[in-house]
Amino acid sequence: MPHDTDLIDIIAVGLAVAFVLGAIANRLKLSPLVGYLLAGIVVGPFTPGFVADQELATQLSELGVMLLMFGVGLHFSLADLMKVKSIAIPGAIVQILVATILGWALAWFMGWSHLQGFVFGLALSVASTVVLLRAMEERRLLDTNRGKIAVGWLIVEDLVMVLALVLLPALAGALGDGGTAAAAAQVSGAAIEAAQQETSPAWAIAKALGVTLLQVTAFVAV
Repeated sequence: MPHDTDLIDIIAVGLAVAFVLGAIANRLKLSPLVGYLLAGIVVGPFTPGFVADQELATQLSELGVMLLMFGVGLHFSLADLMKVKSIAIPGAIVQILVATILGWALAWFMGWSHLQGFVFGLALSVASTVVLLRAMEERRLLDTNRGKIAVGWLIVEDLVMVLALVLLPALAGALGDGGTAAAAAQVSGAAIEAAQQETSPAWAIAKALGVTLLQVTAFVAV
């Protein structure tokens, strides 16, 4: 069972385990990211031994992501990303559509509902921005043309996922999937929480959707 631990304990144990497993992964000709992921499993609540405080660990992981994205951002200019939008935008959209349809079909074959299949397909259609950026940084690909295309591709994927999360509660309600609707509302609650303070849920979703569409349009039009 999870138990409270001091911040210094989490940092010390987490860094030590991550260093050891990252070094082992590197010796095996694997990315250290593999070792870092295993380190998270080792200090998590589903393995015996030391268990990191989940709230503190989550806050530390968010801080790590912010620092990583900040470091990556130092290597980029917006002009470089705009140069590859003609490849990144259509490529990412087609890839998301194909992967979502394939995931949807697989879920249908397993007997899942249409909405569950749609969510499953969406989950399969996007890559982890943090993991991919870190992997490209290790291989010094961020400053290459392929690296810039990949970053633009990831940005499009992230924008599409924001749009999908905003629409999920409305879609779940329309399909009458109560359980999935509740889960979708929890996932996208942060995106529409401010808008929900206005009037009706429909207005909240419409407002959040409008903001998201403006962001997507701005990225495409620039």
